[in-house]
Amino acid sequence: MKYSRFLLISCFFIGLMINAQEKKTGPVLEKHGAVWAVENQDFKTDTSAEFKVVFDIMDSPDSHTEINKKIETAARFLNMHAQNGIPLSQLKVALVVHGGATKDLAHNEAYQDRFGTINPNYDLVKELQNAGVQVILCGQSSNSRKYPKEDLIPGSKIALSAMTALIQLQNQGYRLIKF
Repeated sequence: MKYSRFLLISCFFIGLMINAQEKKTGPVLEKHGAVWAVENQDFKTDTSAEFKVVFDIMDSPDSHTEINKKIETAARFLNMHAQNGIPLSQLKVALVVHGGATKDLAHNEAYQDRFGTINPNYDLVKELQNAGVQVILCGQSSNSRKYPKEDLIPGSKIALSAMTALIQLQNQGYRLIKF
């Protein structure tokens, strides 16, 4: 009896410790981009640096109701760095979208017409844009997949190509992250 009570109490406290550290969103995007706190970092983050990053996003989930986790990576990037003392003014982020991910930039009406549901990425993309993220669609994908500018989430830009946008952004000092 004493052993089972000890085991029960131990499991309770272990559960509390596990739940004490949870992934958190914010402060940049409150609904997306949850990240873990990392204590006792050996490789220190330079909080005075400017972080310029371009995410190359070409894949999308097969489900038309699932958020594109590759787009959400930008939210995690912003929240993670802001949670660790880097001002939003030092975070420069761009998304270059092409290929299968083209559909993820359709506004809700265009998405509904094609897939029978609203775009699960719409709110995420708008929040990213509101945080200063550039959202750039490959013009070649726009044409080949038949997503004209008027079908895109407002604020999205069309480039000649993803290749062109990636080169230009890298020439401006953005670092490429491809998952």
